[in-house]
Amino acid sequence: MIKKISLGLLVLAVSTSCVSKKIYTDLENKFAELKKENRSLSDENEALLKAKNQLELDRDGLKNDLAKLKSERDKLIADQKALNEKIARLQDSYNALEKNSNDALESNLKKNRDLLAELEAKQKALSIEQERLSKSAQRLKELEDMIAAKEATMRKLKETLSKALNGFEGKGLTVEQKNGKVYVSMENKLLFNSGSWAVSSEGKKAVVELGKVLADNPDIAVLIEGHTDNDPYGGSGPIADNWDLSTKRATAIVGILSENKGIDRKNLTAAGRGEFSPLATNETAEGKAKNRRIEIILTPRLDEIAEMLNEIN
Repeated sequence: MIKKISLGLLVLAVSTSCVSKKIYTDLENKFAELKKENRSLSDENEALLKAKNQLELDRDGLKNDLAKLKSERDKLIADQKALNEKIARLQDSYNALEKNSNDALESNLKKNRDLLAELEAKQKALSIEQERLSKSAQRLKELEDMIAAKEATMRKLKETLSKALNGFEGKGLTVEQKNGKVYVSMENKLLFNSGSWAVSSEGKKAVVELGKVLADNPDIAVLIEGHTDNDPYGGSGPIADNWDLSTKRATAIVGILSENKGIDRKNLTAAGRGEFSPLATNETAEGKAKNRRIEIILTPRLDEIAEMLNEIN
């Protein structure tokens, strides 16, 4: 819709004399509203990214908790063993005292019986706690296995993408895996002309190949980020600034991916980052070229992991 209005505004800008000022003004207002809505969606997307990053931090925290729980369990086992030995000694003492039925030993016998009962109660409590810790450790192990499976899926996805996009590597396209995600980076020289958000034929081929892999992986969330260098946007037409341009480029990629009927559009998110997330310095031409790019970030869905976290908590 934004693209259609943008083209309409461009036509109006060229042929103003053929259209009334009111229609031009109405279209301009509609475009401004759509820009505002697009920026709002970008903010929501950034909040979702932060939530996902927090889940990853929670996962790391749970790993540390597991190690701590295992240490506590080992300590409890050692304590239980010591208590069992102490109970055995007291039991021997108790048996010896029972053999002596004189009044002088009766008081000590009662104290020993009370202590034995107390120790048995502690042993029972320790057994219950150990069982609880064992169950927690089992759930954490299941969580670790689930996380490992997700990481293995992402490794396989990275390998599949690398093979599918092999013909474009060296043309401004790279594929890498980090932080449990897969990043596909495409420089603008592969995708766009300067100041344009129309995808080139070669760039479209790369995006179509990417879409084929995504269609086979329906459980992957796809974030498409547009990035620019810090040179102010100098073109004419409906584009306001670099942020606006980066957003239009991201939505252009989403448009191509959406043509693949095998991709669930609910998995796609477009965001414009403008010049605010550079890979390299903007002081050199090489750095600027690296910064002008599309980042496609592939993340496994974490619904099952979130459910398990709620169960453990």
